[in-house]
Amino acid sequence: MKQTGYQERFYRDWVGASELIHNRIIVGETDILISTDKSVESDFLTGKIKHYRAYIEDYIKKDKNFLTSLVPIDVDNDAPFIVKDMAAATKIAGVGPMAAVAGAIAEYLGQDLSGRCKEIIIENGGDIFLKTRKTRHIGIFAGTSPFSKKIRISIEPKEPSLGICTSSGTVGHSLSFGKSDATVIIAKSAILADALATRVGNIIQDATCLGKATEFLKKIDGAKGALLIIDSSMCVWGDIKIMK
Repeated sequence: MKQTGYQERFYRDWVGASELIHNRIIVGETDILISTDKSVESDFLTGKIKHYRAYIEDYIKKDKNFLTSLVPIDVDNDAPFIVKDMAAATKIAGVGPMAAVAGAIAEYLGQDLSGRCKEIIIENGGDIFLKTRKTRHIGIFAGTSPFSKKIRISIEPKEPSLGICTSSGTVGHSLSFGKSDATVIIAKSAILADALATRVGNIIQDATCLGKATEFLKKIDGAKGALLIIDSSMCVWGDIKIMK
């Protein structure tokens, strides 16, 4: 977990949640925006983030493969739950365990808040944990694609919580071996969504790969929907609604 420096999180304005209370917490390279319907102490949020980061960092000291591997690995039986969940989700997706780190911290923090808040949006580097009782709209940034800034995802309050995570081969600094402008995955958890966004993003080399990507997702239990964009081509799969 290396310090990468500050990056302007301009896309945070694209999640419709103006009525919620916002907390921005920065711990190392973790830069999280927490939006809730009830006030939550910043010290509590910071402590939780430090807690989960410490679990991951301590495990990396024990097994450096957890940090560097680009393929799934097994972890110790006594590993922290967050480490086990990252390993399990990335094994399903077929990627290295750190591909799910942002989603894992968002998911664990979201579950911590679920007992005290009814509306929760946690955004960690473009990866989102969402618990909501109302329809939410999320704007899509897809680099130089003509779809960029022109469409939104509409999320209905059907599930207790969801993960909505994005990978891109052309935008941002996350490692991707694909060329998609935006690979947006909706899944039962932010951990799984983060891992799948990386894997599906890796699959997409050109527009002919969109079908292959959706066929992969159809086999994954817990994958709910996907929006895939490369250049002027767009593919929508699953339970997902697109709006202008």
